[in-house]
Amino acid sequence: MNQEKLEQRKQTIYGLICDDLYVPMKIKEMAILLNIPREKRSELEEVLDALVAEGKIEISKKGKYSKAEGKFAAGRFIGNARGFGFVEQAEGEDIFIPEDKVNGAMDGDEVLCAVAPLKTGKRREGSITKITRRAVTILVGTFQKNKSFGFVIPDNQRFGQDIFVPLERSKGAVSGHKVVVEITDYGRKDKKPEGKVAEIIGHINDPGTDIMSIVKGYDLPMEFPESVLKQAQQVSGPVSAQDREGRLDLREWQTVTIDGEDAKDLDDAVTLTMEGENYRLGVHIADVSHYVREGSALDAEALNRGTSVYLVDRVIPMLPHVLSNGICSLNAGEDRLALSCIMTIDGKGNVIDHTIAETVLKVDRRMSYTSVKKILADRDETEIAKYRELVPMFERMEELAGILREKRRKRGSIDFDFPETKILLDEKGKPVEIKPYERNVATKIIEDFMLIANETVAQDYFWQELPFVYRSHDNPDPEKIRKLSAFINNFGYSIRIGQDEIHPKELQKLLVKIEDSPEEALISRLTLRSMKQAKYTTVSDGHFGLATRYYCHFTSPIRRYPDLQIHWIIKENLKGRLNEERIAHYEHILPKVAASSSERERRAEEAERETVKLKKVEYMQAHIGEEFDGVISGITNWGIYVELPNTVEGMVHVSNLTDDYFQYREDTYEMVGEVTGIRYKLGQKVRIRVEDTDRMMRTIDFVFVKEDEDGEGQYQADSQQQEGLS
Repeated sequence: MNQEKLEQRKQTIYGLICDDLYVPMKIKEMAILLNIPREKRSELEEVLDALVAEGKIEISKKGKYSKAEGKFAAGRFIGNARGFGFVEQAEGEDIFIPEDKVNGAMDGDEVLCAVAPLKTGKRREGSITKITRRAVTILVGTFQKNKSFGFVIPDNQRFGQDIFVPLERSKGAVSGHKVVVEITDYGRKDKKPEGKVAEIIGHINDPGTDIMSIVKGYDLPMEFPESVLKQAQQVSGPVSAQDREGRLDLREWQTVTIDGEDAKDLDDAVTLTMEGENYRLGVHIADVSHYVREGSALDAEALNRGTSVYLVDRVIPMLPHVLSNGICSLNAGEDRLALSCIMTIDGKGNVIDHTIAETVLKVDRRMSYTSVKKILADRDETEIAKYRELVPMFERMEELAGILREKRRKRGSIDFDFPETKILLDEKGKPVEIKPYERNVATKIIEDFMLIANETVAQDYFWQELPFVYRSHDNPDPEKIRKLSAFINNFGYSIRIGQDEIHPKELQKLLVKIEDSPEEALISRLTLRSMKQAKYTTVSDGHFGLATRYYCHFTSPIRRYPDLQIHWIIKENLKGRLNEERIAHYEHILPKVAASSSERERRAEEAERETVKLKKVEYMQAHIGEEFDGVISGITNWGIYVELPNTVEGMVHVSNLTDDYFQYREDTYEMVGEVTGIRYKLGQKVRIRVEDTDRMMRTIDFVFVKEDEDGEGQYQADSQQQEGLS
């Protein structure tokens, strides 16, 4: 029905429900009362759904409609393996949903919930009243076959129920098969969800099935359509004289790429010279937009993917390899097209002038982070001799990067230096080594140069008042900051909070104060948890973590769609083609681009985390029974998380704290023994033994090692074993 008719009917139905003589009734009863024929009941349901979505009326568990008495909130349901969940809202704290009030909602669903009155000292609670949009239609899980039926145990632990599958709809799957199941019925309180097997991925013990299950579970597109591959092949010819025409020729500039040893898509190169006392920094980004045209099949596929996905054993690229690893990759010794941001920077780190231009360049050397570190940090004579002609430029780069970093520090930029995980696999995909991937002088140089280029481009286009895609990071939730402030007071620290907001400099100063203290890990993690997630927006809302008003993603168009999108805008602007019609076009499409890119980014990050968790579990299976030192990284009602030096995290379940009755104290983030008074707190160093692993649940179980009278563990870990994990 049209909007005008819907509004009229909403008014009529709402008036009926608000009438003093109205008694809560089901849709069937209401239809009889209003003389609505059976074939028109769907229209009545549409009106009622709209009123529920607006929070004006509510529906009981028995399906009866009445005027809404409580407060309603809309949001996304985040499920938990234990049955309960949370409703995540655009603003404000999440709303806790107890298990008996989930009412059939599944992880990711868009829902409406009734919010209960707030009780002092308690978190907000609610009850799901309406599922407005189902997020999941397919799931990946492990098939289990019985005599007359089968069922699928979902890999995603947030889905608390198995999926019933009739044998005739199982595609011949057997117990242990990883399958993709299509949900045909979401079930009810007294009935399990039902589905049919859409695809058999492979047996759980087959090499590669584990990672492919995650790929399918997150619906990551593996293969490119034939039309996309064909188009990529057509546009990927060598750089011609015609391609170079009208571009700034930088092929004589001393230029390098600096990346990891195994990187294949080299999308940024850097140059640095001196102009008197000022630095001239060139950040040159592969001109992917020259090959991927707006509205093409390549564009549509890139938008759908949103980002390249970096799993432990493979990369799922945003663009076909013939582009990402070929003509768009800034390979040494080859003519390449670029979009360059060339900045003049003074000795204090201020960008006093800049040019954004279409360029052509030829990279002199493909450098690795390891080589540059050897030159600058280790002063390795062999490496210095090998790259002698480049060493002066690297030394200037280190100097400028330090200046830029100090400028960011002074304005309050927050730098969380948690190590990432590097997992080495053998040819069968089995993890043979796990270690922290540490930042070094070379990674920081590139990081600093990309940050200043992104800021410079964002500020330029903000002041031009043109449609653009920015990278925004909102201020933390005031309530989380107040809780953080109250907690750190226990350690003698404080932060100044303004009227419902905090300046990033306060958090930065806090991180400096706690450096090398026993509570550093504890407070750093809690500070990180108080922050919001960065996202793409069409308004320059600022980046809280970087303490800057202007920020965008300009530097990786090979692997991020927002970068590619703003390259099109920049190039149209440089050529004077951004007329009113084109501006209106971008104003229309960019909100969808920003929202889609943010959603795709979250999907990729979750898939990447899941593959890392999976390989960590597989790796620790070989270390069951061994002991290691670790640090308490998280505490919940059901157990204590411990992180090892190699970044592996496991849990000591509260049921394994056998000598006492332990309770979690949320106000101090501690687990405390009622009788003994033993306390476990975040950041505390502990010794654990690996008790068990569960590949299906992707969990690792630890137990604490008791100390004997000499203060030494009852079990002695082999020094080589410990060394292998660090």
